[in-house]
Amino acid sequence: MSLADRKIGRKHGAGRVRPMGGTRDDSMPPRPGPASPEVDMIMSRHTRNSFPSVLRALRFMGRGGRAAAALGAILAGSGMAVAAAGGANDLDGLLAAVLRRAGFTGTVEASLPARLGRPVDSRLADLGNRLFFDSLTSLHDDNSCSGCHAPATGFGDSQSIAIGIQSNEVVGRDRAGPRNQRRTPTVANTAFYPNLMWNGRFAAASGNPFDNSLGFVFPAPEGVTRFPPLDPVVTHLLIAQGHMPPTELTEVAGFTGTRGTIGPRFDQFDDGLGAILPLPDASGFRNEPIRQRVLARLNANADYRQRFAQLFPAVGSGAPIDFTMFGRAIAEFEFSLVRANAPIDRFARGDVTAMSEAEKRGALLFFGKARCVACHAVAGESNEMFSDFRMHVIGVPQIAPRFGLGVGNVIFDGAGEDEDFGLEQITGDASDRYRFRTSPLRNAALQPAFFHNGAYTRLDDAIRHHLDVFASARGYDARRAGVSDDLRGRLGPIEPVLARVDHLLATPIELTQPEFEDLVHFVGHGLLDERASPRKFCALIPDALPSGRPLLKFEGCQGQR
Repeated sequence: MSLADRKIGRKHGAGRVRPMGGTRDDSMPPRPGPASPEVDMIMSRHTRNSFPSVLRALRFMGRGGRAAAALGAILAGSGMAVAAAGGANDLDGLLAAVLRRAGFTGTVEASLPARLGRPVDSRLADLGNRLFFDSLTSLHDDNSCSGCHAPATGFGDSQSIAIGIQSNEVVGRDRAGPRNQRRTPTVANTAFYPNLMWNGRFAAASGNPFDNSLGFVFPAPEGVTRFPPLDPVVTHLLIAQGHMPPTELTEVAGFTGTRGTIGPRFDQFDDGLGAILPLPDASGFRNEPIRQRVLARLNANADYRQRFAQLFPAVGSGAPIDFTMFGRAIAEFEFSLVRANAPIDRFARGDVTAMSEAEKRGALLFFGKARCVACHAVAGESNEMFSDFRMHVIGVPQIAPRFGLGVGNVIFDGAGEDEDFGLEQITGDASDRYRFRTSPLRNAALQPAFFHNGAYTRLDDAIRHHLDVFASARGYDARRAGVSDDLRGRLGPIEPVLARVDHLLATPIELTQPEFEDLVHFVGHGLLDERASPRKFCALIPDALPSGRPLLKFEGCQGQR
């Protein structure tokens, strides 16, 4: 059984799909060229072809029924259906043409050095690796980046909703502690993301994470001034974002010493453990004071100073480690986690054996009849990451932990404190309520949960939800969906969410069960880079940390290192 098979839950029953876009995604560039004049003729005329004329064209090309089935997937919205039986060559030609039309090349990973303007620095990445796993950068002393970005789950969350501070220091299924608000996204492939987080709150103003000509845009207090245009050091979005994790109270910094300063409901989280948090500075925030406390820890550690000195001459000359150095090291480690050589990439580069027939049929559905590519885009700013990186309302059921000691340390939105208003929290615009960023789909088979709150724990259920969001959301059962016991107790109201569902998901469309299975197979297998497997990523856990602190306990990595 393959890695993807182990991660994908299988269920039977008809899948309902709704077209995830119009007749064309206008963000897609013009197609460079056809796979053949005949394929191009059919594809360019499909909206006006009649069913008999399509069959005549296929017979003229000498193609079998399987090609007709694949073409039927391409002819989304035309109301046509073509019977299936035939050969693999038909799938290859059709899929190659579809990928070219979509602007998909399969070469995004290879473009990393050119876009950085240099190779990935392995020594800097190694330093970033140690910082990533070290709780020294957590003022509460009980978490690190790796506590929420788990190696065994593709460097994404092991939970439906993240658990940060006050955990049992286990990373995996058995992690326990108070919940935050959302599922932690993966850091793999984030080098190519133009914005980060479920609400896109960390963004490259240019739309290109490698381009800082317009600076990087963050919420207050960083705003647009902390990482200004053409900063000679903070040249990539990940370097800027690397400044943020240590400042997050619920994730790593904790609440020690904050009693009476945030609000009475948060006093219960001041447990006296770890370091006392500094008071807010003139900005009204603690971000920079916390960074300075973290830097004091690093500068007091001889091993870290030596490692930074080997990479930053100023430190070697006696200057202190600064936070841009920290951010660069974390970003470099994340650059080293690019894993974008899945079967679909190898196929696009010419290896027609890289994908199974089921994956190819599923890909044609993804780019065609199922309209997944309308949101899970590949061209332009999407950087072949299978996301448009835009915000949509897709009707995800609202699961929410209760607020209180040991159960949840974020007060949710709404009258019942059981809703997540999404992008509205950043913009203050009520029209942005329930909008979240389209999740990139590379290596999705490694995820133990899906959507911003992990409301579904099986890939096939997550895909099925897209196919008919109204039926899925109204029939949601947290127990059947597989979420943890502490997240089954209450659901936020769903009708206000469904009233705002993106028009791209407003009307269901039927897929046959074989079509649904092919689509799941493509997302689960065709987008999976096996180098992101637990065996490969668990091998990146360092044997020891410069701080001398113990590592967290990583489930799923036993025997993998």
